[in-house]
Amino acid sequence: MDARRAAILDAIGIDRFVARRGAAGAESAPDPGVAEASSPAPARRRPIRAPAVAMPAVATPAATTVADDVATLDWAQLEGRVAACTRCSLAATRTQTVFGTGDRRARWLLVGEAPGADEDRQGEPFVGRAGQLLNSMLRAAGFERGEVYIANVLKCRPPANRDPGPEEARCCLPYLHRQIALVNPDLVLCLGRIAAQNLLGVDTPLGQLRGRVHRLAPLGTPVVVSYHPAYLLRSPSEKRKSWADLRLALETARGQRA
Repeated sequence: MDARRAAILDAIGIDRFVARRGAAGAESAPDPGVAEASSPAPARRRPIRAPAVAMPAVATPAATTVADDVATLDWAQLEGRVAACTRCSLAATRTQTVFGTGDRRARWLLVGEAPGADEDRQGEPFVGRAGQLLNSMLRAAGFERGEVYIANVLKCRPPANRDPGPEEARCCLPYLHRQIALVNPDLVLCLGRIAAQNLLGVDTPLGQLRGRVHRLAPLGTPVVVSYHPAYLLRSPSEKRKSWADLRLALETARGQRA
């Protein structure tokens, strides 16, 4: 195993397998479950073009339709609107809103489900143990945290970290849609079932959403779905699948820049 491949697998906590020598001294075949590394350094952004990926693209409803009162806001206006939002009952229980963080001209935009306790206190998404794992996953893909944009479906923490309710998501989604429109990324990476189902407007299980490229109207922005880092902390055996998702995202993003 070369050093580059080993470093990437170590970064996201995937156990590496060392080739064993047989009786004749020949190395055994490498473990087929270990993904080959491919993590090019981030390139300069280019205009969006038709993708050149092997995976079938799955059409998605017009999930990025933005509420009329949010569709024309700039970054400062949008952040102020979120900070003062009282559209749902979560406004009464939050410490503060969690707007988003990162490069507002990023090639990748990552979507989680909702802030947790750490995020509610600090006002930034993915800052706990799940955030540390996410940072490692991003480095494995060739990015530093500040080179992507990270946001959640919900901008306020649900009490006791429960799942977002349908009405809460409905109230908050226009903010996320506007963030996507303002960033205009090459690719959106959804982290977890709740984020994917709400953004794509479907109730399809996560297992069926993974492994394919979805599209967001009106620009046809490609969306790749993977596991939430918090789930990977509980189920580390799934990290190999998450690396496969990252490879699909990298392939798709390269197609966008071709």
